[in-house]
Amino acid sequence: MMKPLLLRNLDLNLLYAFSILMEELNVSRAAERLYIGQPGLSTALKRLRGALDDQLFVRVGRKLQPTPRAQAIAPEIARALAAIERSIQPLNAFDPKSWAGEFRVGLCDNLEMAFFGALTASLREKAPHARVVAVAATKRDSVTLLDEGAYDFSVAVHNDPASWHVRVPLFDQHLMCVYDSRKVQLSSPISTEDYLNAQHVTVSSQGSDTQELDNFLQKAGIRREVAASVSRYAAVGPVLQAIGAIATVPETVAFCMARIYGLKTSPTPIQLPSEPISMLYRKVDDVSGSSAWFRQQFMEVTAYTLSGLDPDAKCVHRGSGSHVRKDERI
Repeated sequence: MMKPLLLRNLDLNLLYAFSILMEELNVSRAAERLYIGQPGLSTALKRLRGALDDQLFVRVGRKLQPTPRAQAIAPEIARALAAIERSIQPLNAFDPKSWAGEFRVGLCDNLEMAFFGALTASLREKAPHARVVAVAATKRDSVTLLDEGAYDFSVAVHNDPASWHVRVPLFDQHLMCVYDSRKVQLSSPISTEDYLNAQHVTVSSQGSDTQELDNFLQKAGIRREVAASVSRYAAVGPVLQAIGAIATVPETVAFCMARIYGLKTSPTPIQLPSEPISMLYRKVDDVSGSSAWFRQQFMEVTAYTLSGLDPDAKCVHRGSGSHVRKDERI
């Protein structure tokens, strides 16, 4: 049981300041988010250090480094603050019909191509005065941009989240082949021999035609002849229309390209690894009315879009993670 003296010294403002410091690891940014001056935040931190008998944060260069004690208590404090905010949240505080704010989601270009149109249509119907913005993000920078407040949540391949984040599994992203049958004479399903003999178009935001996929294929004894490498998925369709080649892309993108550019799809000749796509957001946004509603809308759009992927195609590899699942708190 906590001592009465310790409880008296630990008001909610101190715990909230600690939680923001854990997220920012920077006094200036934390003070700005708390709407107080740096001296005020320093005073709060001094009180918290005295109450817990621990430094909690030490300065390393321009950033703060949390101590082991701070890292140990951070998840419980974040959960406690979220629970308190949830308990006092006004009922029906968010009304999408009248809300005139901005929804922002972090997406890489293949997921933007697959889901953003349906998401926009859904939001225009349910929140007609709101604006929806897609922010370019990759698995390399999605977490950094999230913590900087660039968007409400990120949808990407996310590693194990920090204590102040929530990760929600969405679906497993599988790969498919796509090509223009007017340019290259292939039949679906593409054979390993046809795949080996064909020219290929790859996608790399780094401007390189060397990908993780090629490393996997080489281990399986398959080496692709790369004719072109583009920087984004949106360029793949026009390139395939121009040359006789194959692209190996996420299935959601493959079906979009097939519909827009009149291309053909095929399963890959060998089983390729899939990537787990998840949603990542900050715990401080857990009970935000607009953010929680927006997250739910995206999950519904994702489930609807995935369920409508070429239902007659036998080549759709659906894993157990292909459907939206309930929140997985890490």
